[in-house]
Amino acid sequence: MLKMSQADYDLIRWEAERRYPRECCGILLGTSSDGCREVTLTITCENVGTHPERRYSIHPGQLIAGVKLARSRHENIIGFYHSHPDHEPHFSPTDLAEANYFQHSYVITGVQQGRATRTESFVLTGSDEDKQFEPEEIRISSQRALHPPLVRR
Repeated sequence: MLKMSQADYDLIRWEAERRYPRECCGILLGTSSDGCREVTLTITCENVGTHPERRYSIHPGQLIAGVKLARSRHENIIGFYHSHPDHEPHFSPTDLAEANYFQHSYVITGVQQGRATRTESFVLTGSDEDKQFEPEEIRISSQRALHPPLVRR
């Protein structure tokens, strides 16, 4: 299960709409215990993919900064998010092939004609030779975000 505040959930969906027709992407910081991940901070990132309307790639410098920020907060990167412009929020073969963070959440928001539709989450399981995405519940907390979302430009 992935827990997040309404503010974090809304930021992900807003970013998906704002970046349309390109894919948005970002990092989720937080804590993990007994298979439950809880988002404490959402970091929007630059999509440096060669075809940003079909693929995403988080800027390496932003990924390193995310790792450092997580350490400074005594937290971890617990997942990533991106959008699928004019497609359903289901992982693609490329998403699976390029996923490398096992037991992390991969959140996908579908966007149709510039409007966010559904947002789904999947956890990466298995091994390098036999990896797979399994659907995971997103539980939205009515509480405010513990920290304001971090938007990087």
